[in-house]
Amino acid sequence: MRSRLWLPLCTCLALAACGAGAATAHRPRSVSDAPTASRKPTPPPAVQRPTPLGKPRSLTPFQRRPARGEGAWRPAGRRVFGASAVYETTLTPPGGSQQAGLAWMDPRLLSARLYSGSKSPGGGPYRFTAPIGAGVARYLVAAFNGGFIMNVAEGGYYAEGRMIDPLRAGAASLVIYKNGSVNVGAWGSDVSMSPQVASVRQNLMPLVAGGRPTARAASPEWQIWGATCGVSSCSGAGIESQWRSGVGITAAGALVYAQGPALDPLQLARLLSRAGVVRGMQLDINPDWPIFATYRPSNEHGIATAANGSKLLAGTIQSPATFFDPAWARDFITMSARHPAG
Repeated sequence: MRSRLWLPLCTCLALAACGAGAATAHRPRSVSDAPTASRKPTPPPAVQRPTPLGKPRSLTPFQRRPARGEGAWRPAGRRVFGASAVYETTLTPPGGSQQAGLAWMDPRLLSARLYSGSKSPGGGPYRFTAPIGAGVARYLVAAFNGGFIMNVAEGGYYAEGRMIDPLRAGAASLVIYKNGSVNVGAWGSDVSMSPQVASVRQNLMPLVAGGRPTARAASPEWQIWGATCGVSSCSGAGIESQWRSGVGITAAGALVYAQGPALDPLQLARLLSRAGVVRGMQLDINPDWPIFATYRPSNEHGIATAANGSKLLAGTIQSPATFFDPAWARDFITMSARHPAG
């Protein structure tokens, strides 16, 4: 979870990123999703032309005098079936002074997929792992970070037909189904295992439930949401207001991602709730790990690359190139354009 710039100083065993930098982590041999002569690229599941959810409503800023454009959604990434599938905006959290970024995604137009790494969850090789290959890049619209490494995630991990770490009842879970749809909720109550489940990524306990921050999100014991870096290094005590990211689902089924440079757990929960999230969870934290990127090739069917990618927030250490880096050893989620059946 901590910045790779500070990792050599890292001493806290509970810290998710301790001991390995993203660019230097060892990765076992794995099966790339890049197209080869013997295997064609795997596109997202085919669907009949869907009806988009439509542009989300503008959000009411928390501040009386918000910065220009706060809460107004703007399209991002390539269009799908001629419509925008991702919208982005910024909000300054209550009690905060730095803007956080929010991304709204339409699962009717987008298909989700979990990519696994040699660091998190470990236990490879995996078919879907960094780097994203050209076959998937032809459909790629957006990608974002996963959660903590598994020894501090307080949850499990299921992917590619394998239980990598046992799933835990009550844990906050990002669930992706075989048709590319996605859900978020507490394992065993909101979401559960079925033959339709393709992957499950758990991380800590729910952050948002019933459209509101959970009591745990408001706990003064903020360390239960993960060990953090300090203001300028990771060698000393961590601070509550640090880089954090999270994801949640709205009542209409939209997926919402949030990230910010100076967030406490409650602020992250309130950002997700303000964006309409009814069930939400925290993902990775600290400067080195949160990243949300969209891709907009020159035409709707072009190949996504680092060069045509954009970051949700300019201040993130990672970039649109992260998911195309063979050395990237952590899990992440891709959101790809669905394509018409037939």
